[in-house]
Amino acid sequence: MNDLVLTVDEAAARLRVSRWTLYTLIRSDRLRSFKVGRRRLIEVEALNECIKTLAEVA
Repeated sequence: MNDLVLTVDEAAARLRVSRWTLYTLIRSDRLRSFKVGRRRLIEVEALNECIKTLAEVA
């Protein structure tokens, strides 16, 4: 996939976590996101950064 941005559901599926967990990451500023209209989107790069950060902490 060469997507630049992902929906919340797509990002949650890639991380294999629930939507609730993904929104928790967003609210805690661990995962950057932005809104277009009413849709919240996550850049693939931001998702990769989040994964690296979480792996370093683990």
